Amino acid sequence: MITPEFVAIWLAWMLAGGSPGPATLGIAGTAMNAGRRSGLAFALGILFGSALWGVAAALGLSAIMLANVWVFEVVRYLGAAYLGWLAIKALRSALLPGETRLGTPFEGSYVSLFAKGAAIHVTNPKAILAWGSIYAIVAPPDATLLLLFGYFGMLYAGSILIFLGYAMLFSSERAVRVYAKGKRWFDFAFAGFFGFASLKILTARLT
Repeated sequence: MITPEFVAIWLAWMLAGGSPGPATLGIAGTAMNAGRRSGLAFALGILFGSALWGVAAALGLSAIMLANVWVFEVVRYLGAAYLGWLAIKALRSALLPGETRLGTPFEGSYVSLFAKGAAIHVTNPKAILAWGSIYAIVAPPDATLLLLFGYFGMLYAGSILIFLGYAMLFSSERAVRVYAKGKRWFDFAFAGFFGFASLKILTARLT
């Protein structure tokens, strides 16, 4: 059921999804360096990972993860390590004077880029917590599985707009020119965002 409250939550979901983070920064860097198709492949991988967590939360698997803390902990440390590695890559790009690539791009075939995009979300336990929290806010206590998947579809549509939109926007020549002028500072920002995300995952509280 779409209410004014849900619309407000949907807009907040869009703003949160579009804010700087591992997914959006990865899409931007890949699209600027490798082109629109590579950026879209990477974005589709992120959407796939997000869909996995969204469906898992709808089925109640977020509660199962929290009841079996060791599962959550394994995913949490894998995610923190992965983001830490991305932070080091971005910092290295910022500090090397001869480095000419833009941002912290992901490379490889379309299949490889898809897999790397999915890995960002699958190894981020906060993704399933975000989905679980949004269901708890918008859905009534007696919500049916059909209603939960209806909410999933509407929220996921917002994620599609954000992530594919980033791939389209940052593959334009104008965006590349603007980024190139401040490349080093953007790389420092990328390193900071990835490092901060890694730290937040490591220090996340389960309750």
